[in-house]
Amino acid sequence: MVTIKDISKECGVSPATVSKALNGYAEISPETVELVKRTARKLNYMPNAAARLLKTNKSHNIGVLFVDDTMSGLTHEFFSLILNSVKEEAEANGYDITFISNNIGRQKMSFLQHCKYRNCDGVVIASVDFQNPEVLELVRSDVPVVTIDYSFDNLSSIVSDNQEGSYRLASYLAEQGHRRIAFIHGERTLVTQKRIRGFNRAMKEYGIETPPEYMAEARYHDAESVRKATAALLDLEEPPTAIMFPDDFSYIGGQTEIFERGLSIPDDISVCGYDGINLSKILNPRLTTWYQNADKIGKESVRKLVEAIEGTSVAEQIMVSGEFLSGNSVRKWVNK
Repeated sequence: MVTIKDISKECGVSPATVSKALNGYAEISPETVELVKRTARKLNYMPNAAARLLKTNKSHNIGVLFVDDTMSGLTHEFFSLILNSVKEEAEANGYDITFISNNIGRQKMSFLQHCKYRNCDGVVIASVDFQNPEVLELVRSDVPVVTIDYSFDNLSSIVSDNQEGSYRLASYLAEQGHRRIAFIHGERTLVTQKRIRGFNRAMKEYGIETPPEYMAEARYHDAESVRKATAALLDLEEPPTAIMFPDDFSYIGGQTEIFERGLSIPDDISVCGYDGINLSKILNPRLTTWYQNADKIGKESVRKLVEAIEGTSVAEQIMVSGEFLSGNSVRKWVNK
């Protein structure tokens, strides 16, 4: 293994100078820094992680806590985009990532214990039950934390504009003449509450009364529960002419139910999704949806976490704007 001493011998400078050059000390001339780094690359030098941990008290390892209720893991289209962005941004900043769980080698341990076990400098938390005692233990610990789509006092959070997204979709349906608009939302989370507020705001602005049965609960990323909710809506004496779905993936369940009843989208019923994943673009008809900027959400979460790790962070909530994507799944409706 190539060491700092090997580089110092090659460059004709002391090991201390090599160390300072590699670690960005201002007292080393730019010419020497360039020489040392060029030589390190030529010799394929890699710093010793254990030694770096002892010297800097940093592992350059970021934990990612992601627990999806539907157990879809990395196959969850929207969150996989966020996690990939987290990975790329972490690596660009010189960090590795470790997925945090509470089962290591069949041994039960808390999320915090796992973070300590893996020497994580900080943790990004997404898609969990934020009231879970183990999550709260981690949030309240001395480990730097950044949350996605949930806010705690004195911690930075990266949130998508869920209220605006839902408002824009509902408003679009109303603008197309729909007055019987149903909303199948996900389980009761902070994200869901914001989307319901956006939906209700649009209905109020357009003077639309929403019957209680038009507000249906299913589960995010769960096509089967959404299919059942869609069936219940279509069985109503006065079914909706438009349905907003909790996300693009779960919409597949609703689409299946609609098609199996011999109905057409959008001629018989208009539909909207949410997330703007690639799937929405290849469905037939192409799905009208709200694009959440997963790439920016991931990058911002790492940026704020690195600031927190380095002690330069000011806790703040960063809102990431989305974008309305018009597809072919909504048509103008003339009320009869």
